Amino acid sequence: MIGYILFTPPGRYRYQRNTGQLYTASPYRSSVGALLLAMLGVVLSLFVTLIATTAVFSVVHSTLGAQSVDSARRTPMSTKGDINTSAPASSDDWGVHILGTQINVIGQDLRPLHSPYADVNSLRARGDSKISHAYGGYVGVQAGTHLQGYLDVEMIRGKGISSVTGLAGPTNGDVLRQGTIDLGNGPYVARAFVRYTIPLAGEEHDTLQRGEDQLPGIISKHRIEITGGKLATSDLFDLNRYANTTRQQFMNWDLFQNTAWDFAADTRGYTNGVAMAWIHPRWVLRVGSFQMPTVANGNKFDSDLRRARGDQIELTLIAPATGTIARFLGYVNHARMGNYAEALAIWRATDATPDIAADGKSGRSKYGWGVNVEQPLADGGETGAFARIGGNDGKNESFVFTEVDRHVSAGIQVSGIHWGRTDDRIGIAVAETGIVTVHREYLNAGGLGFLLGDGKLNYSPEQLIEMYYRTQLGTYFQFGPDVQYIRNPGYNRDRGPATVLSLRVNLRY
Repeated sequence: MIGYILFTPPGRYRYQRNTGQLYTASPYRSSVGALLLAMLGVVLSLFVTLIATTAVFSVVHSTLGAQSVDSARRTPMSTKGDINTSAPASSDDWGVHILGTQINVIGQDLRPLHSPYADVNSLRARGDSKISHAYGGYVGVQAGTHLQGYLDVEMIRGKGISSVTGLAGPTNGDVLRQGTIDLGNGPYVARAFVRYTIPLAGEEHDTLQRGEDQLPGIISKHRIEITGGKLATSDLFDLNRYANTTRQQFMNWDLFQNTAWDFAADTRGYTNGVAMAWIHPRWVLRVGSFQMPTVANGNKFDSDLRRARGDQIELTLIAPATGTIARFLGYVNHARMGNYAEALAIWRATDATPDIAADGKSGRSKYGWGVNVEQPLADGGETGAFARIGGNDGKNESFVFTEVDRHVSAGIQVSGIHWGRTDDRIGIAVAETGIVTVHREYLNAGGLGFLLGDGKLNYSPEQLIEMYYRTQLGTYFQFGPDVQYIRNPGYNRDRGPATVLSLRVNLRY
């Protein structure tokens, strides 16, 4: 199938909005070569940036006594695990520590796809090429024995293919959706939070390694952890060792997250809130409550916490003998959501295009669930498998993450030790997502969500297969290709399939 994806002749389609007619156009000229040249220019400039950053950090390190970062994470999602890296170290040291910096570049080329009709939120049928580059700097503060603070500054530049519309599972986790206002492309504070740990009785301890938002040290395996401030809800919930970061693993949103979990966040993926975890060597119980935006995909938070918040609870079970970790998530969102049935009723009464955003009412809710399993298979856990399944009631508006009511995904990561490349990784995974009947009817009537809307809909679940290879060169440099093949983009069997070719470069210090 990979050969088919790479060598299928380009499409020759031209579409006219909402007419249902298909026209023949001149052959599409592949932009892969131009994309690679642009990627090379960006990467060369980033090498210069990294050298300059390294020089600055060397001065800071010599002053503050900090060390280099050991791990990378996706944005806005965390790569920390429940047991080994989710709590602060117990240390009596006071001070500021530079935890690292990271630069991630993703170039993507959307190949032309069959499209008899389209609307403003449709995946671009004539193809598209875009480059995104993300920058991050991470600082930690030890403030006594049990209290730590963290500050992350990030900057996202470039854009996603098709303006991040037309797919229930967008293909690049680093890109930002448009949102309700222009976010700009300058630096911003991504995270600013504190973590307080209360050790409980027990002789077992975790040795925590330095990483982004993690100071090193030794801490009891049995503890209470309280986290509060600005962060990503997904820093704490729905973690998975093998499918957790767009910067090192799978790029598609359907594979690094349960996309039926419409978690609280602004357009950039962050929120304000508090979470508490009771961590035990064999289980973790975590609860959290976070602010919701005022409108779908919005950038401003609703201050009425009685009627606007996202609540979640997650139980993690650990089987030490096999290394199996299973997480069971439940959530309820409260926000000023539109209702699909009411939007359709207004459309039938007035014959106007249904508008879910115009039907928003305060205090509406959405509830959902998820199950998330990771299973180490070999090579000290570096080869392993994962699976996720999730759903939500789907009656009210998809509000924050993406437009998914049903989710299932599974895949595998294999260590390069088997072909003499110990630090390389290869991954392959599949996903299928869907929406409930009333959501389908809304899209078929011409309604728009914040990601989807083809003008009409011949429904079928959106299906994905993704494969990546990650090459490690030295301590700080990774790169590799990625291929995504998507059937029924935007749940529409009349359009597609779509193929996206990617190249990813990651520099970290």
